[in-house]
Amino acid sequence: MTINMISEDNQIILSLSGRLDATNAPKLEAELKKSINGVEKLVFDFKELEYISSAGLRVLLNSQKVMNKLGEMIVRNVNDTIADVFEITGFVDILTIE
Repeated sequence: MTINMISEDNQIILSLSGRLDATNAPKLEAELKKSINGVEKLVFDFKELEYISSAGLRVLLNSQKVMNKLGEMIVRNVNDTIADVFEITGFVDILTIE
């Protein structure tokens, strides 16, 4: 998985490509922990993300919990496969998906 981060003002945009699974979810989690202070808007761009596992879902859930206190979190450009995972797991009711 590749993580491309754009940080401007109080916003972070994370563009992910590849697979967000148990192998690389800790990398994303570590990146978020060091970057999220002072952020009011967190955007995940999944345009090039092919797959998400339960480990990736856990990172999203933890991020959503943090952002509920700090501001807002948005997930954009979700493909059909990941949209199905969000639907089955109930994440459609937890996340703001555009």
